[in-house]
Amino acid sequence: MTMLSDTWHDLLGLSGLLNPFALVIGGYLGWRADQPKKLWIAGFAAAAFSLMLEAAVGILQLPQPISQDAGALAMFPFRFIGGTLVGFLAYRLNRSRKTN
Repeated sequence: MTMLSDTWHDLLGLSGLLNPFALVIGGYLGWRADQPKKLWIAGFAAAAFSLMLEAAVGILQLPQPISQDAGALAMFPFRFIGGTLVGFLAYRLNRSRKTN
């Protein structure tokens, strides 16, 4: 049985797919979306803004809330997927709330 390396744990964990910043941004933009097509934009914005926020924290030399082993280019697609999924859930919740 093959074990996942630390990089894969980071990509599938809090540094990548489950990054709290990306999930919050994707959820907010999904909640505000008025068409399902805009969920791709929500996922892209979640990935991009979360990486910019993380870079800003690094430039200011503040303590990083989440340590990581992977680079920004490796984390982007995972954060994109996480932000898009949460955006989709928020979009569906908002639509069902408005119909009731």
